[in-house]
Amino acid sequence: MATAAQEAKHDPKRRALGKGLESLLPARPAVVGQIQAQVESAGKPIEIPLDQIDRNPFQTRSHFDEAQLNELAQSISASGVVQPIVVKRVTSGRYQLITGERRWLASQKAGKPTIPAVIRQVSDEQTLEMTIVENLQRADLNPIEQAHAFQRLSQEFQLTQEQIAVRTGKDRASVGNFVRLLRLPEALQKKVGTGELSFGHARAILALDTHEAMTQAAQKVMALSLSVRQTESYIQGLINPEAKPLKKDEKPAQPEDPNVREAQEQLQRRLGLKVRIEDKRGKGKVIIEYANIEDFDAILGALAG
Repeated sequence: MATAAQEAKHDPKRRALGKGLESLLPARPAVVGQIQAQVESAGKPIEIPLDQIDRNPFQTRSHFDEAQLNELAQSISASGVVQPIVVKRVTSGRYQLITGERRWLASQKAGKPTIPAVIRQVSDEQTLEMTIVENLQRADLNPIEQAHAFQRLSQEFQLTQEQIAVRTGKDRASVGNFVRLLRLPEALQKKVGTGELSFGHARAILALDTHEAMTQAAQKVMALSLSVRQTESYIQGLINPEAKPLKKDEKPAQPEDPNVREAQEQLQRRLGLKVRIEDKRGKGKVIIEYANIEDFDAILGALAG
């Protein structure tokens, strides 16, 4: 009779990335042993010494807020770790962190000797998948960290943006918008990562063709504290100098009908592109502006999906 581990090995659903972390894991780890094996296969947390756990080499997060880490350490000192971390066994009796790095770091700050952990038997490939998906499901990732996570799923697992959207529970257009951020110059990517330049501002600046033009535009946007709408108008003025640019305090024309205006705004958020609806008594046209082939593909994907 086939074991649960063998069934998991041949079941393609078990190997799929899927939504959530559980779909990345076999229902039962392939562990052979005595009492310890029973604990691990049941998925119950056990206390593991902190100094026996190594950092996850596949971690995609580049920044942990020190103040939040200290707050978490204080909470752990008072109440302990509420949610166990996830680790896997490696050589020499040590463990490798899969998810829960903030809890692991905060427990060290709190002076805890051990931490509750669930042991999983997974491959390096599954570890990478789990790490990326867990990070994407967090709300505090900055846009550039999200962009790099999507890029890794694309490059290392040959997933399309549509497949990435399905497996991470994200919107297809959002995936494309985040990945396009990596076309920014490195210096501007850092400013987006730190929040000096917002996601909306960066998306508007990406309509320009060269790194030099993007950098100059970003400097002016930040110097004048332009809003996203003003930035979009400014960028369109650079692309089409013959068009009359808007003044700093002037807003672009909006549809008079509030329902049409709301639909226009929804389309812009959905596509991440400039959209204009010209409506006259229920008749008119929808104009979608795109600056490159990636934007065009995003439009096709949204319409087809």
